Amino acid sequence: MPREINLDGVEVSILKALGTGGGDTAGETLLSRLEGLEFAEVLDSIEGMISIGYVSSDRVAIRKREEFEKAAFYVNSGYARDLKNALEPVTREKPRSRRIRRE
Repeated sequence: MPREINLDGVEVSILKALGTGGGDTAGETLLSRLEGLEFAEVLDSIEGMISIGYVSSDRVAIRKREEFEKAAFYVNSGYARDLKNALEPVTREKPRSRRIRRE
């Protein structure tokens, strides 16, 4: 059964920039992909996702921009499918009725 994952806008942007394919992304590259966001927002959101377990990093403590740029981030493979579904929810169309009106 899939997990219920609710993401805010910054988290969605970060996950799209990271990708759910399993490869790691350098912090410097991640920040360049998220140009429209403030560093403090990115740092706060990514720390939250790390604490939940959605994202992992090769660094333990990241407090400054320089530390962030040197770190590598990747989506936790255990959550990858659920996060991908949260980013692109499956839309289910209502099946059309096969009933025909007869006169």
